[in-house]
Amino acid sequence: MAKRWQERYETFDRAFNQLKAAVAKPAYSELERAGLIQVFEYTFELGWKLMRDYCLENGYDELNSPRAAIQKGVLAELVSEADGYEWLDALKQRNLLAHTYDEATSLTAETLIKQRYFPITERLWTRFQTIA
Repeated sequence: MAKRWQERYETFDRAFNQLKAAVAKPAYSELERAGLIQVFEYTFELGWKLMRDYCLENGYDELNSPRAAIQKGVLAELVSEADGYEWLDALKQRNLLAHTYDEATSLTAETLIKQRYFPITERLWTRFQTIA
């Protein structure tokens, strides 16, 4: 029987591959950019929940928030300390990403996802490739 984190990883893997395909596009229509942002949002959610589930199954406790899960993910060496700061920044920016009602905000979100947040998501995916 698969552990909870392994089941979460399978879902994260599928979401990550959708995000990877979306990030590879050189340009977006308004609708495609909204899709990129949406795919990032659920991939991000699955990422911190994957860290939480893995840490819980490996003896860490007090993981009652995304922030705590990310911090424990650093301690468990799932992500580097530098990447941990980026994950926390993405957590802070979640409201910006979720409320992209104007083109300027949408373009900012696109840039953040492509330049900062996709690379940390990819490194987490790679780390779990070696664990799984």
